[in-house]
Amino acid sequence: MSYQVLARKWRPRNFEQMVGQEHVLRALTNALDSGRLHHAFLFTGTRGVGKTTLARILAKSLNCETGISSHPCGECQTCREIDDGRYVDLIEVDAASRTKVEDTRELLDNVQYAPTRGRYKVYLVDEVHMLSNHSFNALLKTLEEPPPHVKFLLATTDPQKLPVTILSRCLQFNLKRLHPDLISEYLAKLLQAENITFDAPALKHLARAADGSMRDALSLLDQAIAFGGGQLNEADVKQMLGTIEQTHIYTLLEQLAVRDAEGLMATIRQLNMQSPDHVAVLAELLSTLHYLAVLQQVPTAYDESMGDQERLLQLSQQLSPEDVQLFYQIGVLGRRDLPYAPDPASGVEMVLLRMLAFRPQTGGQSLSAQTPSTPTTRTTPAAVSQATPAKQNTPPATNVVKETVMPAASSATASTAMKSTDDSWTQLVPQLQLSGILQQFAMNCAWHDRAGNKINLILEPSCENLLNKERIDRLQEALQNYYGQPVVLSVEVGKVASETPAQHAQREKQEQLDAATQAIESDANVQKIVDTFGAKINTNTIQPVK
Repeated sequence: MSYQVLARKWRPRNFEQMVGQEHVLRALTNALDSGRLHHAFLFTGTRGVGKTTLARILAKSLNCETGISSHPCGECQTCREIDDGRYVDLIEVDAASRTKVEDTRELLDNVQYAPTRGRYKVYLVDEVHMLSNHSFNALLKTLEEPPPHVKFLLATTDPQKLPVTILSRCLQFNLKRLHPDLISEYLAKLLQAENITFDAPALKHLARAADGSMRDALSLLDQAIAFGGGQLNEADVKQMLGTIEQTHIYTLLEQLAVRDAEGLMATIRQLNMQSPDHVAVLAELLSTLHYLAVLQQVPTAYDESMGDQERLLQLSQQLSPEDVQLFYQIGVLGRRDLPYAPDPASGVEMVLLRMLAFRPQTGGQSLSAQTPSTPTTRTTPAAVSQATPAKQNTPPATNVVKETVMPAASSATASTAMKSTDDSWTQLVPQLQLSGILQQFAMNCAWHDRAGNKINLILEPSCENLLNKERIDRLQEALQNYYGQPVVLSVEVGKVASETPAQHAQREKQEQLDAATQAIESDANVQKIVDTFGAKINTNTIQPVK
């Protein structure tokens, strides 16, 4: 018998087997058990979080031979055929390969016909955002008023590309990225069932590498089992993933804290000898800096997933909060620019050297004061920094600092710029260059206040369905790019005391329309026509001139 990959073998068959996504499961189970079934469901989220799996379980719940419920039997012929992917009334469509309007029309031509065997004919359209505009237009009417025997289940990783007309016709469920702890717990349960020996730390590395995707985690697990010859241990998993020991990250930060340039270079060379994934090295460094920032503000917030508690707490005392924030910003910018470096190793090296060079001096000492003041003969390029007098080196060093630190360390200027009001928030949103649902989300928020680098917004209650962690993260990223410094964004639903940008735009539009209407109604020529012919002005057709 051929081997079946773990991602397929362990695909959930019912809602109880799903990992995470409790907010979606609760809504679906209540709808199924109460019989309040919408005709169109849209599942959104990143890859591998369970969109297609949930859709198939929902199709099974709708057509199970024991009746509609949130607990399909899994034993009847219908349930087995859906699990095997051969149920005649579950039509799965890959929109990425069927983007033409002719394909959509051909699909919709069969909607009117009753299901062959089941209660419902279920259309599962995966990656629906790949459909063309003409295909969406062809789908609109049927999606709004389908026959009673038809259900549409749509799945996409990019809901922003869907027209608003499609979104408004569906119940939308946003599936979250899975926490590494959830993933590692599930992998442990799976390996126990498969009778495969494993190290718990190895699973944590796989869970973090999966980046919130259970399918990616299972694929990596398959690869790790093959790499380890049928078992899982931490050393093999690290080697396979190209990750590095956490202790190396602690060592780098300790050397940055005491300005040990020679030690820093030695650690970097030691790291390079292991041929690590340099993107992962920077990501690990940024994660550790994030943990330090959290522990500096809330020491009791430590949990085991952060790493070595003793060394983290020690580092949080060695480095000032300002240093941690500066290092984090330099790391973020360095990670962004890593593809432009001559090679990844030198890119990471430059990021660390930049942290060392631009860390502010203590005791009021200026950056230029680091330059040695004893001149010697200039004989080799390596000796230039020691051979040039301080007076000659000071201006170039100052220029480099001004040019390089400006995007990373202009916290005072950015802090002033971040002071905002409701009016300035209305002016700021268009400058963030948002689009789609994310733009709607920002437009329906109002400025509340700011404390340090934390910005608090209030979301209009009528738009509560737009609130999810992914949109908060993306809006936070847009604000960070705009201000050029780290930002922590918090969004709560509540009564908005002032206008949101959306309400401001609507009010301006209405004012312009009222002004245009008044101008037409008061026009002497128009009044003459009305009086002469008993005419009426159709105000619904009036549009203000932009």
